[in-house]
Amino acid sequence: MMKNFILASASPQRKKLLEQIGLVPEKIEPANIDETPSKFEKPTAYVKRMALEKALYVAKLNPNKVVLACDTIIVVNSKIIQKAKNDDEQKNVMNMLSGKSHKVLSAVCVINTDGKPSLRINVNKIIMKKLSNQEIDDYVATKEWVGCAGYKIEGCMAAFVRKIIGSYSGIVGLPLFETKNLLNGAGIK
Repeated sequence: MMKNFILASASPQRKKLLEQIGLVPEKIEPANIDETPSKFEKPTAYVKRMALEKALYVAKLNPNKVVLACDTIIVVNSKIIQKAKNDDEQKNVMNMLSGKSHKVLSAVCVINTDGKPSLRINVNKIIMKKLSNQEIDDYVATKEWVGCAGYKIEGCMAAFVRKIIGSYSGIVGLPLFETKNLLNGAGIK
């Protein structure tokens, strides 16, 4: 059933996660913002800022509407992993993740009909198996990583995850516990 809120994201994964819990947005309107991290910006501050800026951008275009925005990043040793632009960059990312743990941070922002933002962050730890060169080449060849930072856990990469500590939906890109609570707080049931 369609609900009276706008999803500020073109991510099919986020839309599907919302549908999973019965929250279908009335409208999808991605935010067109600069996603460049500020100099010396910490990962937590960055992901929160991105979610807030995306929500504010769409809320400005849609006054008196509830707006939901989210941003998800991968962090290795306090370094934000950006979207790879080509196969070689993705191979470097895979080598950074291989045999190590990393964090996935998802910030969720909901702006209510009065224009007031509420923000929550979801932090997850993922432990990856040591990947062979062949596994890295095979994963890069799938191209499922295109358009996302790092990988899509809901794809082939799932076979390389030894352990998840946290929220699977948060790793996919929209932590459902935090999202549902924020939307409920804005009057979306």
